[in-house]
Amino acid sequence: MDDTRLPAGLEVSGLIRQVQAAGGFAAVLAKGEPEAGTLVVVLTANGSPPRAFERMPQADGSRRWALARAESDEAPHEFAEWLARRQAQDRDLWIVELDIPQGERFIGL
Repeated sequence: MDDTRLPAGLEVSGLIRQVQAAGGFAAVLAKGEPEAGTLVVVLTANGSPPRAFERMPQADGSRRWALARAESDEAPHEFAEWLARRQAQDRDLWIVELDIPQGERFIGL
């Protein structure tokens, strides 16, 4: 296992540049700790319901991107409330929105 990790600010900057170069839109919704902050990536495309992805610890000690939350048609406000709670729990948290088709490709899914 490789414990090397990009600084969060650098990873966010790279994501934004990649998405913009591919013709999409990217925005930082919450700015966290530049060096060691954690990252939530919100994916959407052309107004589709947003989905939030986080790196989750795996049994082998690695951390892989996994769906953490998706907006539901029945209670769309719950997604925004969840993001607000996540941010309140972790002041180092970065929240980045990527608005581009097949956004999963930018986080390696």
